[in-house]
Amino acid sequence: MSFDELSLDLGARSYAIRIGPGLLDQAGTMMRPVMRSARAFVVTDDNVAPLYLGRLAASLDGAGIGHTSIVLPAGEGTKDFAHLERLVGAMLGARCERSTMVVALGGGVIGDLTGFAAAICLRGMDFVQIPTTLLAQVDSSVGGKTGINTPHGKNLVGAFHQPRLVLADTGTLDTLPRRQVLAGYGEVVKYGCIDDPAFFDWLDAHGEAVIAGDDGARRHAVATSCRAKARIVAADEHESGARALLNLGHTFGHALEAEIGFTDEILHGEAVAIGMVMAFRLSARLGLAPAADGARLERHLARIGLPVRLPGNRIWDSGRLLHHMAGDKKVKDGKVTFVLARGLGRSFLTRDVPIDALRAMLDEFTS
Repeated sequence: MSFDELSLDLGARSYAIRIGPGLLDQAGTMMRPVMRSARAFVVTDDNVAPLYLGRLAASLDGAGIGHTSIVLPAGEGTKDFAHLERLVGAMLGARCERSTMVVALGGGVIGDLTGFAAAICLRGMDFVQIPTTLLAQVDSSVGGKTGINTPHGKNLVGAFHQPRLVLADTGTLDTLPRRQVLAGYGEVVKYGCIDDPAFFDWLDAHGEAVIAGDDGARRHAVATSCRAKARIVAADEHESGARALLNLGHTFGHALEAEIGFTDEILHGEAVAIGMVMAFRLSARLGLAPAADGARLERHLARIGLPVRLPGNRIWDSGRLLHHMAGDKKVKDGKVTFVLARGLGRSFLTRDVPIDALRAMLDEFTS
């Protein structure tokens, strides 16, 4: 079986990221060397379970790994205190021990929730990420950010807790609805916009193939994204500096998600796509980036099928969005940290954004 393998270098806590089709059927064999005991607790959702839980269970059985599982509701609404309590209760009820491996089988919601439960249950348990969405494979499964949402904002309660292994089976992307693939692609484009203009050029030429399901194109997109994230996380695990660049589009996107109450009206990757457009619009307004670069990004996202404007089915208020941004977890000394750009592939961090320019850009988007 052919797969790509990367490593996230964190010394004794380093781990492999394996990418390719068919990994789900080898998961048990691949997990066993990083397990402290032959026992696993699998967390998934009611969209993924009918498709892949049986295959994972067969793989665990084949490797001699005993296992228990829980199936949670699919959707962003599951990333809350109520479902965290339910999950931890199920883990304790199944008599999990510290040596039990917790396995996240699903998208970003399941990965974030499961990782947080593993971080706090029994004061810390090992876990493995088996991401089944494009968004999770290129972003949330790598880097150890775990957490849940609250009414105050997205991912405001959580922990840094690194997995022991990431298995990104690209074959699972074949069953994703097109909208979910597109949402994941929003995070892929982000890596080209941060510091890899050559990757953005590649996506501009091959993005349709990634969306359409070409295995070579998908593997290249996932591997390039994971390699970029692994490099940044290895240099700044706890987001004290450069790792915050990975939030390009997210400060705006999280505000949009908070405003709609974390529903599927706007998926996370869609919010990131709109947020990146906002970041480049603001950068151009401040004279930092050529307007042509932002226009090129907008054309690419729109051509692929991602939104570049706010949905017109509700009234958007710039003051409300500013309120949500003020509650962002990256606020320091009362100032919001923004990722802006000097051009495609030339992003940077700043807290010195004039409020008038920010409000004017938001007014433009919400009018």
